[in-house]
Amino acid sequence: MVYGAAGSGARVMTSSSSPGISLKQEGITYIAGAELPAVIVNMMRGGPGLGNIAPSQADYYQATRGGGNGDYRTVVLAPSTIQEAADLTQEAFDIADCYRIPVVVLADGMIGQMMEAIEWRTPAPRALPPKDWATDGTQNAREHHVINSLYIDAKDCTEQNRKLQLKHDRITEKEIRFEEFQADDAEVLFVAYGTTARIARAAVLALRKQGIKAGLFRPITLWPFPEQALHARAAAEHVKAVITVELSMGQMIDDVKISVNGVKPVRFVGTGGGTIPTPQELIAEANLALGREEK
Repeated sequence: MVYGAAGSGARVMTSSSSPGISLKQEGITYIAGAELPAVIVNMMRGGPGLGNIAPSQADYYQATRGGGNGDYRTVVLAPSTIQEAADLTQEAFDIADCYRIPVVVLADGMIGQMMEAIEWRTPAPRALPPKDWATDGTQNAREHHVINSLYIDAKDCTEQNRKLQLKHDRITEKEIRFEEFQADDAEVLFVAYGTTARIARAAVLALRKQGIKAGLFRPITLWPFPEQALHARAAAEHVKAVITVELSMGQMIDDVKISVNGVKPVRFVGTGGGTIPTPQELIAEANLALGREEK
């Protein structure tokens, strides 16, 4: 349904939580291969398998690496508040239309179930290309449009892959987003997104009260990941350690390690299955990273 509606030029969205998104992966790779714009919302819950309905961030690999076949990408936006969830979901449609690509809004079950006051905002206007590729009826005025992701000839399929890669490169150049909190002089730099970024922010404030300079780097786009910005921040002389915080057994940490590229040690705090780390656990890990006893 999403494929067909997107092919007609309509703005379309589908949503589910973890196992439901897994069932949609074949359709998502078709949509990406056919270069159709669509928005997919995943409120992650505990797994693997049926798991539970507790908050999780264990679908990071699936969202950022692609759960279907082939060399495709989806833009992945990660809100950490309800306000940001509303803002990014609106913006996701523009990004999808701009690049003809699926966009995933990836959040955890805690964000999916909480309530916060928000202000409905009008997204900043973006120049969007016409949908002159859509199968919206010829009215006998033009040639038929064909939307397809099947390329029998290897040369044609290779050319399509090159075309997609050029698009991915443009997105990486223009669409990376991140936020920093008290990172300018941080000795310990937390890297977290979604709910864990909120927990890390609380830990930063508590550590600052203890006299430990802590900061937070929060990726907003999980793909494209803000590699250069995180590397530059981690490479600063005042940073002694980087701590990745996740509601998983460790997935985003791969991108963090690639970004940091060995300039500083990268540590991990996280757990799978729906258990949520506390600010106290992050504070203890920060003290360990600096070789100090927790106050």
